[in-house]
Amino acid sequence: MDFQSYLNYSESIINSDTPAAPYDNPDYLNYTKLNWARLNRWMKTGVLSQHTKDTIAKIVTPQNWIIITEPWCGDAAHVIPFLQQMASLNPLIHVEYELRDAAPNRINVYLTNGSKSIPKLVIRNDRNEDLAVWGPRPVGCQLMYAKLIADKTGLEAIKTELQKWYNEDKGVQIQEEIAALILNHTL
Repeated sequence: MDFQSYLNYSESIINSDTPAAPYDNPDYLNYTKLNWARLNRWMKTGVLSQHTKDTIAKIVTPQNWIIITEPWCGDAAHVIPFLQQMASLNPLIHVEYELRDAAPNRINVYLTNGSKSIPKLVIRNDRNEDLAVWGPRPVGCQLMYAKLIADKTGLEAIKTELQKWYNEDKGVQIQEEIAALILNHTL
């Protein structure tokens, strides 16, 4: 699906009187509502650096960006707006969104330490060969998350700390990491 289809799908979950599983679980539905607000906020306020723009402009051959995600994913709400903004800068980038928990279940090929962590970005060339894979979080955020897990921090505190990290970073590390992937692997 394209970005608009992904947005429509997310919005349909929020507006449904009887959402399908897992959104029939109030926790998942609440995560989705919160993530919808976050995603839209970043789409309005997220700013791409000049370095990011210049790097995206250097792509001279077609690429397919596959973003594996789900509307309930908190990290995705902070990451997807920046990926989408980057991709929209260059007509050679085609973006396709796939749900983690639906066919073709591509996430099974891109596990993170054995888990189906999302969001995941797969960058492919026009021959459908993987050029780079990124995700599920920027390195700084992932290191903080790993420490919180090691310290046996509670889930609510972890979610709060992740939110603070993303708000303070403002998409900078996401952009730096994707720009580095492009410069190192895809030109």
